[in-house]
Amino acid sequence: MRTVLCDRLGIELPIIQAPMGGAAGPALAAAVSNAGGLGMLAPWRLDSAGLRQQIRQTRALTDRPFGVNFVIAFPQEERLDICLEEGVTIVSSFWGNPEAFAARAHAGGATTVFHTIAGADEARRAVDCGVDVVVAQGWEAGGHVWGSVATLPLIPAVVDAVGPVTPVVAAGGIADGRGLAAALCLGATGGWIGTRFLASEEAAVHPRYKELLFGAQETTTIHTGLFDIGWPDAPHRVLRNSTVETWETAGRPAPGSRPGEGDLVAASASRGPIERYRSYTPAPDASGDIEALSLWAGQGVGLVKHAQPAGSIVQQIADEARAILRSVQQLA
Repeated sequence: MRTVLCDRLGIELPIIQAPMGGAAGPALAAAVSNAGGLGMLAPWRLDSAGLRQQIRQTRALTDRPFGVNFVIAFPQEERLDICLEEGVTIVSSFWGNPEAFAARAHAGGATTVFHTIAGADEARRAVDCGVDVVVAQGWEAGGHVWGSVATLPLIPAVVDAVGPVTPVVAAGGIADGRGLAAALCLGATGGWIGTRFLASEEAAVHPRYKELLFGAQETTTIHTGLFDIGWPDAPHRVLRNSTVETWETAGRPAPGSRPGEGDLVAASASRGPIERYRSYTPAPDASGDIEALSLWAGQGVGLVKHAQPAGSIVQQIADEARAILRSVQQLA
């Protein structure tokens, strides 16, 4: 099931683990890469020493390609330079204009620059800026969501705009082999998968968070801007929880008038006190009311029922996709 994306990146399977901030560390990224996909780190809030440590830990766990993602709504020049110094050649950017990022990355030795987009025109602009691969993120995606178009109509529009010269990766709502096969049939060259890997054994998130993912359905998520402390004006998709429901019951008031604003609902040994409405991925070292925190999840969460090793997830998705693509070929 090789695609042009596999050939470009030097990977065996067109499966990319989405760079989920706070959840995607060396153990997860290396496990995905070792299974034939592309693991991704998301260290965009780390200091220099922490970033170098993550890259070196990942490299100690795998000799296969992996990438590093940056949210360019925040300054990332120093972190990008560190990645390039450490020999990282695959990088991605999210949430902003990629022009300066792509130029700096290529000048520093990066061979492949991804950028996440939300529409065909934006894809064209990204390619004009020097981006090598575009990630078309549908509205179904979990975590922070850049656009407002669903994956099904978005992928072919973007493929028509920039393909086949520029590979397109599909993101949003893909949680099994059926989703990956569908994305490939739409013209994508790979799948960018988050929520399924969020529930993996290697994901660095709180056990209670995983339990809530396993009990969720496709209707359990909400697209909102509610968890905005630390990252304002950034829509996202999360599981409905007590914080969401209390806010809705209060009539969805604006920031400054929301119920429980300023309440400390949890604490983390690494991050300190966590107030309600903070943009925060519940980490294993968190304690308190985990259910009330920002529980990032995409609409594919209903397909996530139990924890698995990340490598098993990669192989299961690939096997399912192969079987479906064979059956489609027979129908033709």
